Order: sequence, then C-alpha cells, then structure tokens
Amino acid sequence: MSRFRWLFDLPVRLFLGRNLKALATVYSSDKWNTHWYAQHYEAHFRSLRKKRLTVLEIGIGGYDDPKLGGGSLRMWRAWFPKARIYGIDIADKSAHAERRISIHQGSQTNTAFLRSVVEKTGRPDLIIDDGSHRNIDVIGTFRFLFPLLADDGYYVVEDTQTSYWPDGSVSERNNPATTMGFFKSLVDGLNWEEYFGEYEPNEFDLQITAIFFYHNLVIIRKGDNREGSNNRLWHAGAEGWVRSPELQNR
Repeated sequence: MSRFRWLFDLPVRLFLGRNLKALATVYSSDKWNTHWYAQHYEAHFRSLRKKRLTVLEIGIGGYDDPKLGGGSLRMWRAWFPKARIYGIDIADKSAHAERRISIHQGSQTNTAFLRSVVEKTGRPDLIIDDGSHRNIDVIGTFRFLFPLLADDGYYVVEDTQTSYWPDGSVSERNNPATTMGFFKSLVDGLNWEEYFGEYEPNEFDLQITAIFFYHNLVIIRKGDNREGSNNRLWHAGAEGWVRSPELQNR
C-alpha cells in the first residue's frame, strides 16, 4: 500500500504544501488539533521549506503497534519537499519506511545507537524529540545530540508538561533535573559574554543563539554565540566594578 502513497501525496503537496496545520490534520499528526505546535513550526521553519534538509524525529507514534504512527514523518515530508526524513522509535516501525522516509529502531537513551544513526544520516538540520518525554531521557538525548546538530540547525523538544507531573517536580519548577528546569538553566548562557569576572563558557553557551518557550514546547537554535560585549566599558576599581568615563552620562 505504501508504494502507492505518492498518488495521495501529490495533490496534498500541491494544494496544502504551504499549510503545516492542514498537513498535520491530513496525516493525522497530533502536532495540530491535539497539540498546537504546527503554528510555531510554521513561524520558525518557513524559510527552510525549500532547502535540502536532514530531519530527524525521535518517536514515530502508535506505541508498540508496527502499523500505527508515522503521521508526523509524512507531514514533514510534504512540508519539506527536498528533505530526507528519518524516524527513530524503540518499537519496530519499519512499515513506515517510504520514499524520503527512513526508519531506525532503537532507544533514545542508547548513545551508541544515536551515533550510528547520525553517521548514516549526516548532521541533522532539525531534530524533534517526541520520544519518551521522560525528563532524564529528554535531557540526556539533548546533551548527546545537540553537539551533532548542524550549524544554524534547530532542536525541538515536545510535550514538556512532563516536567510538572508527579515524577517531575511540581513544587521545584527550576529543578534542572526536569526538562523545563534544564532548558531554563541554559537561558543565562545566551549572555555569557556579559558576565563579570572569570568565566569559562561551556559548549551550550557557545552554541545556543536562541531559546523559544511555548506551551509544552521548546525550540533551540544552534549557532555561533560570540557576538562580543560592552563589558569593556567597565573596569575594576578599588571598590568594585565601575563604569568607564564614556559610560558616566548613560
């Protein structure tokens, strides 16, 4: 059946190809109508639509049923007409392998498996974590895969509501052991060049140029986060940091 799916895809792409919300609906992806992520993806990724991308999505859907799921992979394929789409799932989802869609079976917590996938796909331009949603898994996967993301790429984490579930941290909302707490802890790193005193930036400080928070969704942009600083206009005085003369009237 899947070999003839292109007969269905052609008119869908022709009439709905620019509307990600409609594509999510047609392909039964929960990124619209259940969750409301498609509107944010359209805003952030519209300029990438016609580029030759490598898209890696963790979590294909349908739980253990080998035939269920795959809607998001087909949605991405229709919206990114020149992209190669790769899906990862812990269950056997090989039935969803189609034109421009490749499937890999394994756990997102297995770094050897993840590395082997990236060695085959090349550095992804877009990674979407729609996998286990367990805080420890999400954070561990990000720590491993973000350095392998292409420059100027995007890393997406969906369904961050698990940060507030009983196995998350409802009362300690800045707990870095939760998904939301972890990504909030990276926000100050956007401005690491503005810190006073001795500070050695880590790889996230140097490579994260933007973090966007939406309802149950986080989008991280990768790039060179070394723009320079105005700290040179301050100097260490006898009683601490003081503004240099050119700042006195500001």
